[in-house]
Amino acid sequence: MALKKVALEIGMGTDIRGGDYTKAAVRALRDALWHNSLTVATALGKSSDDMQVEVLIGVPKPDQVDTKQVLAVLPHGSGTVKVVEGGLEIPNEAGTDKTVIAQAAAIVRLDL
Repeated sequence: MALKKVALEIGMGTDIRGGDYTKAAVRALRDALWHNSLTVATALGKSSDDMQVEVLIGVPKPDQVDTKQVLAVLPHGSGTVKVVEGGLEIPNEAGTDKTVIAQAAAIVRLDL
C-alpha cells in the first residue's frame, strides 16, 4: 500500500486587530476544514482517524506561528504543519496595528 492524496481543502483566516499570526493561521485551517465533511475514508473502508493531513500555512512572518496550536485544530487523523511565507499584512493608518491574513491548505492522504 502507499499514501494517496484523497482531498485538498483550502481556507483563509484573519486577525483583524492585533497582528496575531497564530490566530489567523488557526482560523484559516478551520475555514478549510469546517466547510467540508469528508466521507472518503469510510467509503474506502478506512477510519477517519487513518487520515494523514499535511497542513500548509502561508503568513508574512512564518516564525510567529505556533504550529502546535494549528495542529490542535485537526479533528481526526494525524498531521504535520509547515509554515511558509505568504498571506498579507495590512498596517492601520496610524502604523500602530495591523491585520494579518493567512492561507491554509490541508492535504489529506490515506494509505491505499
